Amino acid sequence: MRSKLLIILFLGMILILYTFDSVHNSSTRFTSSEDKTAAKNVVNHTDQDQGLVRPIVLGFSQLGSESAWRNANTISIREAAEEAGIELHFEDADQSQSKQFEAIRSFIKQKVDVIAIAPVIESGWEPILKEIKQAGIPLIILDRLVNVSDSSLYVTYIGSDFYEEGRKAGKYVIDKLSSKKEIVGIVELGGTEGSTPSIARGKGFRDVIKEHENLKILKSQAADFTFAQGKQVMKSFLNKMGNEINVLYSHNDDMALGAIEAIEEFGLRPGKDIIIVSVDGTNKAFEKMAEGKINSVVECNPLLGPNLMQAVNELMQGRSLPKRIVTPESVFTETMALEEVGKRKY
Repeated sequence: MRSKLLIILFLGMILILYTFDSVHNSSTRFTSSEDKTAAKNVVNHTDQDQGLVRPIVLGFSQLGSESAWRNANTISIREAAEEAGIELHFEDADQSQSKQFEAIRSFIKQKVDVIAIAPVIESGWEPILKEIKQAGIPLIILDRLVNVSDSSLYVTYIGSDFYEEGRKAGKYVIDKLSSKKEIVGIVELGGTEGSTPSIARGKGFRDVIKEHENLKILKSQAADFTFAQGKQVMKSFLNKMGNEINVLYSHNDDMALGAIEAIEEFGLRPGKDIIIVSVDGTNKAFEKMAEGKINSVVECNPLLGPNLMQAVNELMQGRSLPKRIVTPESVFTETMALEEVGKRKY
């Protein structure tokens, strides 16, 4: 009986020691929030070494949904994030810079890995960008630029060369009307006032046509990149200047499409009575170009999602990026429209 009791006690001691050792080896002691964070980083680092990487988290502040171009841009980013396995925290600012600030501060609190911004306007960004830098989160600027004194506040800019787009539009007008020696009256539909594309497309256009004294800009007005504003502003141009207008230069397709309606309602023929040059390259614009109602479209590629996700991945791998990544773009005319219409992805 005594021997049986000793055996039971011995087995019990072995069981207690085994349980203590298991608990000791499988648990982690945290004495502070800093220790918890450090432990989490160690776990993530260990997982990466083993090939078990947690999803990269990207916080993206989109400026709004003002146009078909913008909607295509958003779809491209969402689809590319899903394909790349990147966790996307997406916020639409509805054309409000203050809402973009709110979104950015939310991303900082969430401790996302990378922040990307499509800024609604160029100015007013330096203070909030400093907050991002202080948080140690890399920043990518997408589509539109920011005007800051310290370029180290962001890693890279991905987007179009808007100045060159304006130059391309100007060159088309010069070539199209090269035989005309009399005054050519031009009206311009600008985008959102203070935005990068509106500023640069306007400057590029003017820098090209300034050598031609007969090319005269009669009126330029912001129309916020929207169909409704494009129609309204063009209507006001026609009511004031009417038959003086020979050319419409529109900073995007949506405004040009709205302007076409205004021109037709006024009793003129878009593409014939008034030459129309637009920027973007949406499928709807190509349809109008195939109908002869738009004469030329300067391409601005919205499908920036794959470029953004590649940049995010390279950042997380510790690679350096160029300060500016410009997407390749073309110019299309009426003769090319029939071949291209229906092929556009946006």
